Amino acid sequence: MTDPISILDLIKGASPLVQAVMLLLAVASVVSWVLIFQRWFALNRVQREIDDFEDEFWSGIDLNELKAELDGQEDNLTGIESVFVAGFGEYGRLSGQADTDPDAVMQNVQRAMRVALTREEERLGRHLPFLATVGSTSPYVGLFGTVWGIMNSFRSLANMTQATLAAVAPGISEALIATAMGLFAAIPAVIGYNRFASRVEGMMKRYEAFADELASILHRVAHANAPSAA
Repeated sequence: MTDPISILDLIKGASPLVQAVMLLLAVASVVSWVLIFQRWFALNRVQREIDDFEDEFWSGIDLNELKAELDGQEDNLTGIESVFVAGFGEYGRLSGQADTDPDAVMQNVQRAMRVALTREEERLGRHLPFLATVGSTSPYVGLFGTVWGIMNSFRSLANMTQATLAAVAPGISEALIATAMGLFAAIPAVIGYNRFASRVEGMMKRYEAFADELASILHRVAHANAPSAA
């Protein structure tokens, strides 16, 4: 009775194309796991930053004082701080001008916050397209390696006088490894993408809700100061 062939031996004995497919899938899997952990830590940090800033914002602190604390920290601002600085900074710049229409001021404030929101959405969604690509294409890449390996196994039967299962089993086994590697790369990537995309969507809703609340506050202040400015 012969010893079973190890998976490593099957990989070594695979055709160059199938080995290239396996290598590609292995690299994609490693990069996916690195990005999954990176996004997990990054989004957890952003979640804490949102909670901390909202606690400070709603603590009753003067908004001018809060803006002064954030001035000069452009490189270290968190996402929600960037939205606040963009909106309140634009309000402060325009409201100080004489004969300024409050509605025009608020339009510019909302436009500035929309730009900040767009930039933050891009930052939060970084690397997610790669996970989506790996999750959607890896099974097909693995299937391509499997089909190629099985084709080679059956082609080799033409040179055999007696075809047996033992003769083609190693070739079919090495081909199926490519499918397994494709699934191994795709499943975590799909789960990670779906999970992170959902979290990003939830965070963006919190950003948008904060931007709406800030706009409402500034809208009331702008119209309350309009008669005195006139």
